[in-house]
Amino acid sequence: MILSTSTRLGRVVDRVRSLSNRLRRLTSAEEESEFFEEERAMLYDQLDKLTSRSRLLQRALTIFYLAVGVFVATSLAIGAVAFFFARGLSTSRGAWLPVAMGLVGALFLLYGSMLLVFEARLALSTTHAEMDFIWRTTKRVVPKELVEQHKAHYVHFRKRSDK
Repeated sequence: MILSTSTRLGRVVDRVRSLSNRLRRLTSAEEESEFFEEERAMLYDQLDKLTSRSRLLQRALTIFYLAVGVFVATSLAIGAVAFFFARGLSTSRGAWLPVAMGLVGALFLLYGSMLLVFEARLALSTTHAEMDFIWRTTKRVVPKELVEQHKAHYVHFRKRSDK
């Protein structure tokens, strides 16, 4: 999970750099295109959502590293309980500690997984927003007959809005 989350974070960073360069080129262009304001708004919205995604991914990574740390500590606690119990230095009083630590580690994994679900949904919404922008701008430049051949798209039981 740590590796895939780290890869996702790297892709978000690459996408932010790409969109920042695109926005910079767009704003420094001499001539304004027909879609200038609409594209600039779409890029700004994308960058805003990417910021949220990166924060979710950073939080998930931190939580996953904490989970790994807690699981390592759980292993050490199991060893310590076994060591002290075998030497007669402890009764079974401390046996609950590794169990509790294992449960905490599992809760960290659950929380990190939930963060990844939120991030994945946010990623999907950015993809939908960009595709909607492309669809709207393309409909303005292609022949009307071609536009009429393609009716409204439905995505995950949600009707795409034609703005």
